[in-house]
Amino acid sequence: MWENCKDIQDYIVTLRRDLHQIPELAKELPKTQEYIAKELDRLGISYKKNKNDSGIIGEIKGGHSGKTILFRADIDALPIQEDTGVAYCSKHDGYMHACGHDAHAAMLLGALRILQENRENLNGNVKFVFQSSEEQLKGASVAIEEGALENVDAVFGTHIGSILDPNIPSGKLIVVPGCCMASADRFVLNIKGVGCHGSSPEKGVDPVTIASNIVLALQTVIAREISALHSGVLTIGKISGGFSYNVIPNNVEIEGTIRTLDANIRRYIAKRVEEIAKSVAATFRGSCDVEIDWGAPPVINNEEMAEFAANTAKKILGEDEVITSMPGPNMGGEDFAYYAEQKPSVFMFLSSSNPEKQTNIPHHNPKFNIDEDVLYKGSAMFVALAEDFL
Repeated sequence: MWENCKDIQDYIVTLRRDLHQIPELAKELPKTQEYIAKELDRLGISYKKNKNDSGIIGEIKGGHSGKTILFRADIDALPIQEDTGVAYCSKHDGYMHACGHDAHAAMLLGALRILQENRENLNGNVKFVFQSSEEQLKGASVAIEEGALENVDAVFGTHIGSILDPNIPSGKLIVVPGCCMASADRFVLNIKGVGCHGSSPEKGVDPVTIASNIVLALQTVIAREISALHSGVLTIGKISGGFSYNVIPNNVEIEGTIRTLDANIRRYIAKRVEEIAKSVAATFRGSCDVEIDWGAPPVINNEEMAEFAANTAKKILGEDEVITSMPGPNMGGEDFAYYAEQKPSVFMFLSSSNPEKQTNIPHHNPKFNIDEDVLYKGSAMFVALAEDFL
């Protein structure tokens, strides 16, 4: 059954390019949802649209009773202005599929086409989720609330691109047991001062100076408070404040992210962000409101299911095309973790890094692109997993 995926490579590429042109953000994805729904209708596959976002949950019932497997593809995009120059470039100004979610949806649709055509031969059922809001780490929770995990025995997902290592050649599949991605949390610091004329700073309280000192102080948390034997990332990604060169503003806002592999370290860093931000602000006569937006926990692959997936991958791709160990987890975050908390799950990575095609560019970059020649492999992996698991 999985062998048929190579025959529909052009179909999968077309789906991907169509979706690439209509990127949408977060949970409101009306055009993306409509496109996927129309294709499911054309294939005769039953589904329902989520009530609380633009996700879709559906199921192909096999000809014989048995277990139920769930496949997940995220479908949201990023607020990035595309600069790839491809003919199928984003039609939505300021939005881009810069993380491969268009490919994820296309690969899953390709797999569903083959599975639907061969449903009478399935010894069980195939559920699927087209999930919104992965970039906000919120969509998986919504999908679960909408019933995605009901009666499910195992969950599988795939991420395409160069996310693990751009030196891993295009076409190789990576599936590792245990922790493969970090937790991902967001924090917002609203630093409050007293605005005044830039020529007389003594008459106010400068939140820009406070913000600068907070940023520097936070760098010491990882460098001096977390053991070198443990992993942690604290990044300041956004600073907003001020409106004129000669005006000291009333406030400055800082946004950042915390990534860890350990629950205790995760809580500790969040606590220290709040303590440092508030104490530094107070030292310079200001104040700081701290918001911790808890995101997804680490992604932990079920060891038994990871071995099962690796064996399936080796069967369809070949021994040399499957990687089953890495130096360490990726410090990116993924709300696939919520599925893995409740069901035996495996999150895999399909490399599309090819320097000759300039597809080794980092994710979330305006020039990000994928090697489309590997798309059928992602579909084939889903189909083969269904064949072997059910």
